[in-house]
Amino acid sequence: MSATEIVANLMTNIKKVVVGKDDQVRDAICCWLAGGHLLIEDVPGTGKTILARAIAKSVNCPFSRVQFTPDLLPSDIIGASVYRQNEGVFEFIKGPVFTSVLLADEINRATPRTQSALLEAMSERQVSADGRTYDLDPLFFTIATQNPIDQLGTFALPEAQLDRFTMKISMGYPERAEEIEILKNQNRQHPIVALQAVESAERFKWAQDRLPDVRVSAEIYDYVMTLVERTRAMKELRVGASPRAAIALVRTAQALALIDGLDYVTPQHVFALIKPVLGHRIILNAESKMAGVTTADILEQVTRVTAVPMRKK
Repeated sequence: MSATEIVANLMTNIKKVVVGKDDQVRDAICCWLAGGHLLIEDVPGTGKTILARAIAKSVNCPFSRVQFTPDLLPSDIIGASVYRQNEGVFEFIKGPVFTSVLLADEINRATPRTQSALLEAMSERQVSADGRTYDLDPLFFTIATQNPIDQLGTFALPEAQLDRFTMKISMGYPERAEEIEILKNQNRQHPIVALQAVESAERFKWAQDRLPDVRVSAEIYDYVMTLVERTRAMKELRVGASPRAAIALVRTAQALALIDGLDYVTPQHVFALIKPVLGHRIILNAESKMAGVTTADILEQVTRVTAVPMRKK
């Protein structure tokens, strides 16, 4: 079975419980396939948690959920050393970050100190504690959620933290017919209870390892760099896209090409990912905010004035 078939099998299974959100399911798997981390911003009850649980169950890999609150400490995430009196030694007790899929629920409710506890884990796939370094699961994937409408008692994610998230998406409300289907499906119990694994962690890791085989032409690299550089020159922005953003755009484009069954990236793959990959990384200046300009407006302008290269394998 090819990497594309493994991913298709996984997405089909997730869609059994995440109804009518094919694009979001694709983006989430694309993000994980690229070895990144996902931020989902939306109102409560739109399926953010279910998506994370369905991903973990479908691959039969360890899953941890942490409800972020103002009193949450860094040690509640990464773990802490405990003194074993009978042995006279300290033992490091691993926290919930030592998993494959970590759901950081309402991440913006924790203090900046606790939020920053995830920085090393997300960037380096390791945790440092008491002078020692502990490796995380090779498939480590953070799915963080935040509620955009309730700002009381929240702490906005700093730019350094936002830049660690490969993609940011929104679930959105389902269509009427889809919501009726959801109501029917949950008449007795939630479908997530009966969801079975269709792939293994080893097979998904094998699919992940195929990503470098997806070719990126010189024209695609040039297209990505032109898009990124133009954000840095926009007078409406205080901060443009970072080099990490450019890397993320290329890797997710490779992942999307693999999902589509291609061994090369097309301009359409890059174009489809510009907003979810770059949108949360660029920062508007005060004048633009006052004028009602959005990051989506800026990215639309950037793509409009950037020539799309001719398709080349």
